[in-house]
Amino acid sequence: MDEIIKREDALFKHISKLIDEAHKHVKTTVNTAMVYTYYGVGKYIVENEQQGEKRAVYGKAVLKNLSMRLTDKYGKGWSVATLKNAKKFYNVYSEKTNSVYSIDNKKAKHCLANSKCETASLNVNKDENTPISSFMLSWSHYLILMRIENNDERNFYEIECCQQNWSFRELQRQYASSLYERLALSRNKDEVMRLANEGQTVDKPSDIIKNPITLEFLGLKPDTVYTESKLEDAIISKMQQFLLELGKGFLFESRQKRFTFEEQHFFVDLVFYNRLLQCYVLIDLKIDKLTHQDLGQMQMYVNYYDRYVKQDFEKPTIGILLCKEKNDALVELTLPKDANIYASAYQLYLPDKALLQAKVKEWIEEFEENEELKKLLR
Repeated sequence: MDEIIKREDALFKHISKLIDEAHKHVKTTVNTAMVYTYYGVGKYIVENEQQGEKRAVYGKAVLKNLSMRLTDKYGKGWSVATLKNAKKFYNVYSEKTNSVYSIDNKKAKHCLANSKCETASLNVNKDENTPISSFMLSWSHYLILMRIENNDERNFYEIECCQQNWSFRELQRQYASSLYERLALSRNKDEVMRLANEGQTVDKPSDIIKNPITLEFLGLKPDTVYTESKLEDAIISKMQQFLLELGKGFLFESRQKRFTFEEQHFFVDLVFYNRLLQCYVLIDLKIDKLTHQDLGQMQMYVNYYDRYVKQDFEKPTIGILLCKEKNDALVELTLPKDANIYASAYQLYLPDKALLQAKVKEWIEEFEENEELKKLLR
């Protein structure tokens, strides 16, 4: 019993020293200092008291006593739940072998630089195994990230948070909308691996396509009757959320963009510009099934922009038909293979995450089987 009390006292002193160090930095780097502090707290609990094992023999009693003593000394914020989160945080991130990602965003690099210099004096950073360069987000972000079991999926969301400067609520929404799975289902296996290592890359038109497009933020109910005009109005009123859903590089230009050809007026529902692809992106909204007439109309819109609007230095225009029900076979039969036109289904509710995860797993397994078959036939 005396040995247990001694070890608890040592643990309390180590963590108290760590918290005191963090408080010195509180005026300048609240989130950064606290994230490293939580990592250090988890490290002491796991390694010093559990000898690196993930289950302690007397873990519950230790955490309860530690929580009471830390709360007496520092006030609220050191509940048993918080200590458990710190332990989980350490267990998840101490296992990362490569914590430096391909982050091109200047703000993310600036954040990374600041994190290194402003946390350098924290005791936790003296351990060479601490993944210093990965902690660029707030504790609220990590509370979501560390609960994602799939390492590739967690890496993707962490990279996107840094590159796109997602807030906690934006991360919460993107994860709930199964962004990773929806992007994965629109790519081949090699590109799925890139999602985990680099986040969403935008190098070609197909990179901006995801299926389905999730529009739960519009507030329209799937079982109610609405017009294309009402759908467009709802998107315009929630443009910030719609841009987040579209993804990287999108800039909104206009709605109901009119152009005249041979004395006839035509209107494009929504016109965007993608600065990463350097091209116009035209979106037409359809509340019914996709038809070959819809595809032909979009082809005409794209042709007009390419011939009369696009500048010489810009890339070919992209057309996206956002429809309630899409038909891939119809698209393939109606349009030439090199057409820059895509059909993407939308839904007014968050997708079933478990179902999408199962689809991604099944799709990758099928892809791998086909690759093995090709090798045998060579």
